[in-house]
Amino acid sequence: MNTVEVTTRGAVAEVRLARPTTKNAIDRAMWDELAEAAKRLEADASVRAVVLSGAGGNFSSGLDLSGSGDAHHLTKMRFWGSVVSLWHNFPKPTVAAVSGVCVGIGMNLALGCDFVVADETARFSEIFAKRGLCVDGGGSWLLPRLIGLHRAKELVLLGDFVGAEQAREMGLVREVVPVGELDDHAAQLADRLAAGPTIALSLSKSLLNASFDTSYGQALEAEARAQTISAATEDVKNAVRAFHERTEVVFRGR
Repeated sequence: MNTVEVTTRGAVAEVRLARPTTKNAIDRAMWDELAEAAKRLEADASVRAVVLSGAGGNFSSGLDLSGSGDAHHLTKMRFWGSVVSLWHNFPKPTVAAVSGVCVGIGMNLALGCDFVVADETARFSEIFAKRGLCVDGGGSWLLPRLIGLHRAKELVLLGDFVGAEQAREMGLVREVVPVGELDDHAAQLADRLAAGPTIALSLSKSLLNASFDTSYGQALEAEARAQTISAATEDVKNAVRAFHERTEVVFRGR
């Protein structure tokens, strides 16, 4: 890959957007490589959590309009949406590690992760309105669920930049860490997730993602089915054994 760097450390993979001279603006090549990375890491059973980050002190300046291809705009929008969806629905826990600018569709790519950790340099903006565009990248779905409708309208209709601490107060960011400590904090969180019961976490993530679109009764039925699957895993047997033996449980992810 030329625009996305993928490295692994134990059960954690790091996917780093790597066009630092453009503040990691996402062009067609990067979209293709983000899709490839998602599919490859989903199929890799040894990977149990993923950190998504950006090179050169920035997460992403959003879409690279100069390198988005020649297809009809609707076709391109559907493709970009399909890639963002791959990451939002990724069946393993994901952590976005954000420094510097995180705007537009790049911001919504980050918000689609399960956790967002930022350092003090992070600046977020749903910048679309300032470019004469409407929100995309799943922002119209994610933001009201994360921070409420009025706050979502504030971000989208004004397009202002929000600093790291304000983003944390709004509920966009889990924690803000000092400059130079972002990678360590994101890695520690990813390690904790990777050490968990992978199948159960995946099922719970899917249930939570669907929660606003299902009734209470549908949620209970979906939980019953998911719990039946997780109850049959080796991880549950290990957890029960550890409980009876009063030892620390070690989840194997199967």
